Amino acid sequence: MTSAEHAQLDFDDALPLLGIAAWSGTGKTTLLEALLPRLRQRGLRVAVIKHAHHDFDVDQPGKDSHRLRQAGAAPMLVASRARWAMMMETPECQEADLAQLIEAVRPQRPDLILVEGFKAWPLPKLELYREALSKTLRVVEDPWIKAVASQAPMKVPAGVEWLNLDDVDAIAEWVAAWPARWPGERVPRVAQS
Repeated sequence: MTSAEHAQLDFDDALPLLGIAAWSGTGKTTLLEALLPRLRQRGLRVAVIKHAHHDFDVDQPGKDSHRLRQAGAAPMLVASRARWAMMMETPECQEADLAQLIEAVRPQRPDLILVEGFKAWPLPKLELYREALSKTLRVVEDPWIKAVASQAPMKVPAGVEWLNLDDVDAIAEWVAAWPARWPGERVPRVAQS
């Protein structure tokens, strides 16, 4: 699925979504690792859906679950008293289907789903920007970006907030408030002329 072919996501009041969008090397995972305990301290159950740009495996060759998945189990769910994991082969897909992944998480009833990657999908996003990477700032072309976090203050389009990328507590406050703002913020910005 190319970015032009992304399906519309079914938004509803009960399941706030927020994308964390940035170029590789910006620190998406590092920021999420710092944010998640802060959000949990604020009483939020947060699910994360992470996009991987390569073939990956959470199972180990030789283990029963790997053998059964290789034999054709679809999905393969392995569980213990400590955790469970579901693996699904998707050879017919060129790219992960975010709408399908959201539906897989929905029964867990999180207060918020943070989506790392999937930057071309039509959903509200927090953009992380590091000038040192010499990459383009996506907020100008992506009307779904609701805030930009960068190290140096920058001018952002009307309707977009600026956050200090080095102030994790301030970013945590902004993200923690997202579920309350979700019903009114789940639409793209109107382009400025």
